[in-house]
Amino acid sequence: MFYSLPTFVSEGTFNAVIEIPAGTNKKIEYDEKGKIFRVDEQNGKERVIDFLPYPANYGFIPSTLSDTLTGGDGDALDVLVLAEALETGTVIECIPVGVLKLMDDGEEDYKIIAIPLKNKKRVIDAQNFAQLSKNYPATMEIIELWFLNYNKDDLAEVKGWGDEKEALEEIADQIKGNHSSDDRSET
Repeated sequence: MFYSLPTFVSEGTFNAVIEIPAGTNKKIEYDEKGKIFRVDEQNGKERVIDFLPYPANYGFIPSTLSDTLTGGDGDALDVLVLAEALETGTVIECIPVGVLKLMDDGEEDYKIIAIPLKNKKRVIDAQNFAQLSKNYPATMEIIELWFLNYNKDDLAEVKGWGDEKEALEEIADQIKGNHSSDDRSET
């Protein structure tokens, strides 16, 4: 259900499905088969991040798939929504303000950085990458440091940042149906 929602809502805006509210340490994921959100398990135990909690609302962009044939991780495209904590299962219309380009254990694992379309949900006053990098450089640094340190078992490397235009291009490139290997099931 959530994976198949429309990606884009209107020109320049997209849907984001929130799995993990900002300030949470549990790794919550949407289970397509069970149609529920549940805490991911690792070695038979709930996966709890042994680090600072998620610095932003974390989730995915529906109807996208980071293609393994082009170096992606095989999951829906990740998104961080800079807003107050949003409930698990919230679908929110967003605009991109950038993209964090990560390599995680040799796989591309790009993170779209977004803000809610509606002003009342926003916590920062940046509507594009230039404003984000000029007015909130520490936010970008915090996000980078968090992803480099939250999982001691993975070797993560920051490959740089892209602006809102690159973020929209990445989203469009990862829409299911744009790949040669779309017969895989969602994870």
